[in-house]
Amino acid sequence: MGTPEFAVATLSRLVEGGYDVVCVVTQPDKPVGRHGSVLQAPPVKQYALEHGIPVLQPEKMRDPEFLDQLRSYRADLQVVVAFRMLPEVVWAMPPYGTFNVHASLLPQYRGAAPINWAIINGETQTGVTTFFLDHEIDTGRIILQRPFAIPDDADVEYVYDGLMHLGAQAAIDTIQLIQEHDGNPPTISQDDARENYALRIKHYALLSPAPKIFKDTCKIDWSQPAKRVYDFIRGLSPYPGAWCSEHGGLKIYKTQKTPRPSDGAPGEWSVDGKHLYINCQDLQLELLELQQNGKRRMQARDFINGMRG
Repeated sequence: MGTPEFAVATLSRLVEGGYDVVCVVTQPDKPVGRHGSVLQAPPVKQYALEHGIPVLQPEKMRDPEFLDQLRSYRADLQVVVAFRMLPEVVWAMPPYGTFNVHASLLPQYRGAAPINWAIINGETQTGVTTFFLDHEIDTGRIILQRPFAIPDDADVEYVYDGLMHLGAQAAIDTIQLIQEHDGNPPTISQDDARENYALRIKHYALLSPAPKIFKDTCKIDWSQPAKRVYDFIRGLSPYPGAWCSEHGGLKIYKTQKTPRPSDGAPGEWSVDGKHLYINCQDLQLELLELQQNGKRRMQARDFINGMRG
């Protein structure tokens, strides 16, 4: 069960590993184009059809017809990657249960956007967690976790790609554990996982959520310290993109930290040769890649040339 490219990596590993994937469940096709007249299949569906795997696309997960179809495949186990919240009637259906591959080290970053929020918050490490589904979202018993380092210059694309492949391997490892233990692999509660983490770092960590990101979430606050603004921008790059209202509206994709003190109000711009700087609370950031409304993504030097032209 999954929808985006992130889920395809796990599905392909299952297929290539010789597992009997009896069915794929994904979101309905999405209208695209200027008038929404063209339907685009989710990446998971595209892969499934290319490999002759039946596809179910329920509008509602409790729909009786869908539930009857799902039961008819008699799956031993369900694997969920980047999908949606499931009702108990679905996740409790297979004899070996249902596990989810989540792109964080739970219980940190429960929610829809764990990769974005880990980078926005300046984390130096994240990872993937597999866990059995339970009644509350992202709270089930942990089967295994795999860490992943976040370099200081990494954006969402880098971490997404890394966790996509790490998650696929974690899914395979989890299935092997479930097989070896006849459906009852060793697990740990998320409360215990949190306490174990607290012992390692010598204090009890506060939990950071990972709620869905909306357009208003992505507006840049230049009055924050430069490091926070830097992390905020890379945590939204390349998608959905951090934005500001300066110069008629811009998306900022890449910046660089500098030792230059701010020399004016937060949000004020300055040009020094081929370099474009903006004031934050304490220091200036150099803007490297941006996009004006209605134009293509460009390097800062091209933006400067346009300003001068």
